[in-house]
Amino acid sequence: MNDPNQNTVGELIKAFYEEHRGPGYLDEVNIIKGWENVVGPFIAQYTKDLYIKEGVLFVTLRSDSLRTELSYSKSTLLRNLNALVGHEVLTDIVFR
Repeated sequence: MNDPNQNTVGELIKAFYEEHRGPGYLDEVNIIKGWENVVGPFIAQYTKDLYIKEGVLFVTLRSDSLRTELSYSKSTLLRNLNALVGHEVLTDIVFR
């Protein structure tokens, strides 16, 4: 019989991170890990740094022309990155 007070290891890990890092932390990690799958390896190789703060993804790029091109695709990128976790986590992307 299953005890209703028992949790899976995954549930315990998720609860730990939500308690110590805040709700949505694992969603943010999954978005950052999925960046290369969304933009492809060519663009990902020009990415130096990714982090999320208050629903905004900050992306540092090593190419000015790529920064300009990605800014035109911001809404598509937002939609595809949020789709990775199944709900809206990101509200904006800032390219640096």
